[in-house]
Amino acid sequence: MQRKEKFLSAHQAGKLLSQLGNEFVVVKNPDYVHPECELYPLAPKITSPIDRLSAVVMDMDGTTTTTESLCLHSLEYMIRKITGRMTKESWLGLDRTVDYPHIIGNSTTRHVEYLIQTYWSWINPELLKQAYVHAAVWFMLKGQDKRRLEEVQNNLVNLGCKDMVNDEHLLRAIDLQRSQPVQVEDIAFTMLDHHGSKFHANSFSEIVRAGIDIYYQRYHEILSQIDAGDGKHLSSQILGTTEAHLIEPMPGVGEFLALIKGWLGEEIEALFPALLERCRSAVATTYPFDVDNARRNLIRLGELFQRQPVKVAVVTSSILYEARIVLSEVFRVLCRQIQYWPVRPQTRKLLLEKFADYRNVYDGFVTASDSSEIRLKPHRDLYSIALHQLGIPKEKFGEVIGFEDSESGTIAIRAAGIGLCVAVPFADTQHHDLRAATFVLKHGLPEALLRHNLFVKE
Repeated sequence: MQRKEKFLSAHQAGKLLSQLGNEFVVVKNPDYVHPECELYPLAPKITSPIDRLSAVVMDMDGTTTTTESLCLHSLEYMIRKITGRMTKESWLGLDRTVDYPHIIGNSTTRHVEYLIQTYWSWINPELLKQAYVHAAVWFMLKGQDKRRLEEVQNNLVNLGCKDMVNDEHLLRAIDLQRSQPVQVEDIAFTMLDHHGSKFHANSFSEIVRAGIDIYYQRYHEILSQIDAGDGKHLSSQILGTTEAHLIEPMPGVGEFLALIKGWLGEEIEALFPALLERCRSAVATTYPFDVDNARRNLIRLGELFQRQPVKVAVVTSSILYEARIVLSEVFRVLCRQIQYWPVRPQTRKLLLEKFADYRNVYDGFVTASDSSEIRLKPHRDLYSIALHQLGIPKEKFGEVIGFEDSESGTIAIRAAGIGLCVAVPFADTQHHDLRAATFVLKHGLPEALLRHNLFVKE
């Protein structure tokens, strides 16, 4: 669309909007960004089966993997630390119905803003200071992500503790820890004594700054332990069971990826029973589709994608450091699952080679590190970057399917120009407003394959 005007009046802007579509969404920006909100036209929904599927873009947390529980734990931990309500007796924790819709799928800033605003009256300034200094010291000593460390140092300056960065005790501890373990608590206590009086977090935006660092410290601490192989112990500690993992693939992810990449062909039939079981209701033995027809169509899909493999991108609001650890763990679990798939030995060998590294599977890999905290979901940027990475021109956006589990994710997909947006909510996102999605599938990826033929014409 061409126009001569560089600046538009409200009337002219209204006329332009009328040409951009029939459905719009208002996206709120973080507290420190102008304007307060932005208006996005959404791509028209595609409700009919498509002739060709060229690409799939899909979220990571909650759609590809179960990492959302780890994020939620870290957010709840942040509130507990700054309010002193560390036990279930003093506070039951985040509410699945009230809180979860506001803290899943958006940027970390938006999540923390909501929680700080909601629990503002509980915040203890002294506990906030202690938790913040501990988080900053942990990153200075243990942090592995350079960009995150730079943000921590910037926040120290803005919160009055700039001298802490060059404190000789901290610098000595950083140097010492290269050869022997250093107790973060001891150094944090010293830093609190030296610089605590200069710390200030009086405004809403300053408290959010501190809260973000406290959240990330807990999240990265757990990720580093998982990366070191201590995931089972942490699962028992955080989830209360060793049967589940903090990071594992969502149901059907392995079969779905292997299918659309063309590595299964007609052998997908051997995995049909497992996919079918995941579509069965807990209270019924029937299925909302013809089982025999679903089996035939699944085999046809396997043959189709063997001839025409689909490009696939993973898109996440997590930073690169986090996404690498999460996906590496997910694909380790997938390889263990593939060992038991009822496929031919040569097929299993191929799959294990491909799934040994997530970079063998994904044609596009987009994280928060590719954009900015202020441009994450529900903004369209990450999905627009993914489409560009995959080499999909705008005239072929109708050949793309986007999978998301959250309200903000479905909005981001539609705002990026993808009209076939599929919501696959799980327990923690079941109360989200998913009206932006073209389809909502409670049984996730297996339902997309068996009930909808992956939205491709039969």
